[in-house]
Amino acid sequence: MRDRAKTSAPDQYRALGLSTFSFTVCFAVWMIFSIIGVKIKQELGLSETQFGILVATPVLTGSISRIFLGVWTEQYGGRLVFTLQMLATAVACWMLSSVETYAVFLIAALGVGLAGGSFIVGIAYTSQWFEKERQGTALGIFGAGNVGAAITNFGAPFLVLAFGWEQTAQIYSVILALTAVGFYVLARPDPSQVERKREGRKPVSAIEQLAPLRDIQVWRFATYYFFVFGGFVALASYLPRFYVGAYDLPLAVAGMLAAAYAMPGSIFRALGGWMSDKWGARAVMYLTFIVSLICLFVMSYPRTQYTVQGITGPIEFTFGINLTVFVILTVVLGFAMSLGKAAVYKHIPVYYPHHVGSVGGLVGMIGGLGGFVLPITFGILNDWLAVWTSSFMLLFAILLISTIWMHVAIRLMELRRHPGLSEERYLSDVPTEPLPPPQSVR
Repeated sequence: MRDRAKTSAPDQYRALGLSTFSFTVCFAVWMIFSIIGVKIKQELGLSETQFGILVATPVLTGSISRIFLGVWTEQYGGRLVFTLQMLATAVACWMLSSVETYAVFLIAALGVGLAGGSFIVGIAYTSQWFEKERQGTALGIFGAGNVGAAITNFGAPFLVLAFGWEQTAQIYSVILALTAVGFYVLARPDPSQVERKREGRKPVSAIEQLAPLRDIQVWRFATYYFFVFGGFVALASYLPRFYVGAYDLPLAVAGMLAAAYAMPGSIFRALGGWMSDKWGARAVMYLTFIVSLICLFVMSYPRTQYTVQGITGPIEFTFGINLTVFVILTVVLGFAMSLGKAAVYKHIPVYYPHHVGSVGGLVGMIGGLGGFVLPITFGILNDWLAVWTSSFMLLFAILLISTIWMHVAIRLMELRRHPGLSEERYLSDVPTEPLPPPQSVR
């Protein structure tokens, strides 16, 4: 494992603060279509499915890009890669203001999606500065940059009303470009890059960095992240449209209520990292999945009219949750998912300390693909079933399968290693021997 003893506290806080701020700005840009997409839908007369594709397209790029951005960060350093990624995204965001057709919007959205790849760059950069015992908390704080979704859901509607959606995209572009310049000027070089140059070693090849992806455990972590992050991104993008359609709310109100979901889904990620350090990531994952199942079960139940044959004749009544209860459930759901996002990434630098970029990139890619696939599926379900809560039915089914699979897989794995394992030890993290570093970095 890298020697982190030489990183001082001021350097640690500098790296954590700069990367968290930059990631927050990137995430706000990544979610911009959740707001301006509603206006574009109205102007172009898009169907629910077309709207779902438009909102999800940036998530596709943000997901796929994580795997090679993670590898590049391990090879060339997060300071350089983070800066270039933000500048490229700023250019694509500015181009949105001059687009007029749906097809070109999709192309521009692919470029904006690079903002989502910032996550793995920041994870790989930040994790180098902290010792293992504090990585969960540090990465949890960094991951709180997801609050950028809440910033967009809350603030972008007012920018759209004041300046128009085209100017809103330009404002976001300028802010991101300034953030890129500030990060490069203020950030310190990656400790791994400094050490490698001092010892005269060459960058690790992409093939060596991707070696751990043969481990089934990596893919299991990725399936967890498909829900806790992919589901979060999907709902952060979809909820404004849901509130407008299901509850007939104005866009500004819908954006604020969506922000109420995204806010705890972001800021409490730091708490999830601390809990994972203290009680173990497995216990936090169980808590996340159980609470989320309860919330989604209630949220997925559509408003229904019942007719019961009573003694004196038919008895009719209606069951459904009102807007206030629904918003409360989204807040609880966002809180639970924030804990789970931190718990997943607590594992990676512990199990794969020399492959954080590649392993974290794969896990982030699969999670991000959830944010791409799910909004499209939500739109398709709305077109086919014409039931607003169908999206939450889908999330409940996915999570139920994931919870059962997680429990069975972990239980079998740990019982094989430790016959007669106690429940207390079962819930704690019992990592395998960390994967050794590639030959070229020894």
